[in-house]
Amino acid sequence: MAQARVQSSSFRLLRAPVDAIIVMCTTKANYWAEFVVDAALVVVLCMAGWRLEKGYVPGICLAFLLGLLLYTLIEYIFHRWLFHTGLPWFADGHQKHHEDPLGYDSLPFFLPALVSLGLSGVYMAVLPVGYALLVAAAVTFGYMTYGLSHFTIHRVRFRQPWIQGWAAAHHIHHYHPDRNFGVTTPLWDILLGTRYVRRSTTRANPA
Repeated sequence: MAQARVQSSSFRLLRAPVDAIIVMCTTKANYWAEFVVDAALVVVLCMAGWRLEKGYVPGICLAFLLGLLLYTLIEYIFHRWLFHTGLPWFADGHQKHHEDPLGYDSLPFFLPALVSLGLSGVYMAVLPVGYALLVAAAVTFGYMTYGLSHFTIHRVRFRQPWIQGWAAAHHIHHYHPDRNFGVTTPLWDILLGTRYVRRSTTRANPA
């Protein structure tokens, strides 16, 4: 009996920080703290990459563009296969967004930066260190762009037709969760066949 009480007490001690992080993830402060941390990381990674590659502009630009393209694929993979396939925590948090698009549910402010740093080690396995850091900076910048885009789409009514079309693609996703997984770009939805296409309705001509 005493052992069971000790185990229960230990579980509560371990659970408390997790619960605190879950609550933190729903706050405005966490949402914008993540943006600040990611922006600082982008600056640091870009400066380090620039220094290591001695300011070689063509290579630096190419590495950054490669990172942006890689980010769009990561965004699509996460949104389609992590947020919409019932995986615990990921799916639960994303479901809250679908229920309340104006909420501030997001990842812990420190997690994306840690993931970006971890991924930079993977990039170093196939790229020179400087270019790997620039790719990591671009991926982080892409994630920041996603966050600001997503925030704006749900809070701003655009007037420019081409921006309205871009924003509408994500609004459609909220009504058709199996379509339009890309937020920043429709590229991978087009390539992988998940872009929403409105069915044309034709009326039969009367005889």
